[in-house]
Amino acid sequence: MTTETEGQAAGSGPSAAAADAAADASQAELATADALSYEQARAELVEVVQRLESGGSTLEESLTLWERGEELAGICRAWLEGARARLDAVLEEEEEEAAEEDEEER
Repeated sequence: MTTETEGQAAGSGPSAAAADAAADASQAELATADALSYEQARAELVEVVQRLESGGSTLEESLTLWERGEELAGICRAWLEGARARLDAVLEEEEEEAAEEDEEER
């Protein structure tokens, strides 16, 4: 006969292994985060949010998902800021060209 503590320890083995595997997978994903496109990061972020909203995860799994979500949100933000900077540069260049044309016409 096992005690409650022994039963919990025995029962936590597989889930602890699964949590470790999830953490290892998360670390591997972190290593490749720089290679993600905006679309890839956004799609994964949607999956992370859906998993968090569905519940059923352990606290540790939820924290790992949250951390991954924060990282993915940062990747998306960086892509969007980069795109905004490129757009701003193009708009500024067009404004300068228009100003030069106006000066030439005078």
